[in-house]
Amino acid sequence: MRQTTRNPWAWIPTLYFAEGIPYVVAMTVAVIMFKRFGISNTDIALYTSWLYLPWVIKPLWSPVVDLFKTKRWWIIIMQLIIGAALGGVALAIPLPDYFKITLIFLWLLAFSSATHDISADGFYMLGLNEHQQAYFVGIRSTFYRIAMITGQGLLIILAGYFETATGLPPVEITVQASPGYAKTIELPQINQGATAQSGNATFSVFPGRVSLSTQNIPSRQMDSIRKIVSTHNLSLGFVGNGKPQASSGKAAESSVWSDYVSTPIKRFLQKQFQKPEGVRSGEVMAGNVKVVAIKLNGKPEAGKEMILNFKLKSGDNSLKLIEGERLAFNLENWEQPAYLLFLADPKLNSPTEASFKGTSGNIHLAWSITFIILAILFIIFSFYHRFILPYPVTDGKVLKGEESILGAFFKTFASFFKRKEIWVILSFLMFYRLGEAQLIKMASPFMLDSRQLGGLGLTTGEVGLIYGTFGILALTAGGILGGLAASRKGFRYWLWWMVLAINIPHLAYVYMAYAQPSNYFVISLCAAIEQFSYGFGFTAYMLYMIYISEGENKTAHFAIATGFMALGMMLPGMFSGWLQDIIGYKYFFVWVMLCMIPGMIPVLFLNVKPEFGKKVKDETISPQ
Repeated sequence: MRQTTRNPWAWIPTLYFAEGIPYVVAMTVAVIMFKRFGISNTDIALYTSWLYLPWVIKPLWSPVVDLFKTKRWWIIIMQLIIGAALGGVALAIPLPDYFKITLIFLWLLAFSSATHDISADGFYMLGLNEHQQAYFVGIRSTFYRIAMITGQGLLIILAGYFETATGLPPVEITVQASPGYAKTIELPQINQGATAQSGNATFSVFPGRVSLSTQNIPSRQMDSIRKIVSTHNLSLGFVGNGKPQASSGKAAESSVWSDYVSTPIKRFLQKQFQKPEGVRSGEVMAGNVKVVAIKLNGKPEAGKEMILNFKLKSGDNSLKLIEGERLAFNLENWEQPAYLLFLADPKLNSPTEASFKGTSGNIHLAWSITFIILAILFIIFSFYHRFILPYPVTDGKVLKGEESILGAFFKTFASFFKRKEIWVILSFLMFYRLGEAQLIKMASPFMLDSRQLGGLGLTTGEVGLIYGTFGILALTAGGILGGLAASRKGFRYWLWWMVLAINIPHLAYVYMAYAQPSNYFVISLCAAIEQFSYGFGFTAYMLYMIYISEGENKTAHFAIATGFMALGMMLPGMFSGWLQDIIGYKYFFVWVMLCMIPGMIPVLFLNVKPEFGKKVKDETISPQ
């Protein structure tokens, strides 16, 4: 006999973990992956934000989930399709046109995930009563966010491990600076006899001893040297299009939008916010530089790229690497040297040194393996839920008698938009996460970008570890606390506290953008504060969507609500990378803080029953 009820702890955690994984893959993991492939922030934000579209328009087919088959059936089938889409991404990554092809599979993933969301959210409301829904809303949100953190944490750590495991031995360069060193600047001579045999490849550095004078040189000379280095790396394909210096030099195509909207706005913002900074503007740079060559000794496999990433390992921060942080070696350029450019701060006037470490790996292979693991995981999810999900009595198609499909479809939509205060509802759904929508797109690039570009200069594994340790613990605590709080004193009581919680902690990113802390614990603590507050504050959003979805067509109505939620994430996310590229990380995170204002205005007009979500005193939450 089929079980109509089952302990919610047996299926809610896994169901919402499975719901969150494909979302975080499309929205966040893809961002980090494309960043590692060398795609620009502007392109990353634009194209990955379009992946929000399935969640925006999912209300268009949400009635189909209501009208045909059971929510249980949709959950199991969609998990299988998600697994197939993840496998498609894994197979597409090594291909020459990987960017276009992976986006196609990510679109399939997004549509399948959006449909899975419709059925899972509907199943949640059918399988639990009102007070169980309020009690478990924190649990479901927590496991959904655990999936988000798993994507930003464990998956990224895993990809980072594979990146390192597929690489050559690390390269260490010690830069010594002193006023006594000659300030002669020249391109290094390559020892052609230092070539290793194929299959025993290593990286060689020239010169072996890097001595950098602290005697300042004219800024025009500095500009000239930097241009030589960047042009060399670009022309030979060592530098991808993720860096400002890697521009192809081609003028952007003219259009009405670019001529009259984006370009004028860009010029205005550049004039207001882009100030000359040390390593970005040759007009104010008066330090000294040293050119270092690095060469791959050993022929790589056809179609394979060896990515070498440099970062400061230890020593004086006054010595910086301003060109060559990410170098790509392949079959076409491996016989030529790539150039690194080191800079001494113009105020430096005493002997010092710093050590830089370069780690390499086959980035594409590493991410292919990661996506294969994800594909297998979703096949397991599908089979697990096939046996563990209950069979609620009310889980079935809602098409009645002679009622036409088209008529039922429009009736479902109309019943949602006929609600009182519909404009307040839509405003809340659209603007509640206005700041978060932009921050979530740029948080990972901010941590991965070099310190010279305004970021924190962390590695892929370090970013994953931050979100996968402190972040996951803080998020879990915040989500559970939000659900427990709402079930005890009701949603209305905690509303404003949750609104503030989801916005104010963005100050942590403002601090990091201005201070650029190098202490790993401080960075982790800032991320943990933001994650805890998000877990607590997002509870209000989930409860409000459940509240406005009450009624006969709760599955479709909840899908419509989440569609507007996705639209509120998609539109701001699309221009976030473009805006950040223009004004920099400092002003960008200040802008994110200001975006809390539009989200707070609709809250003033929300009309929610005070007792909604509050547990009745004589009622206990049954696990059944």
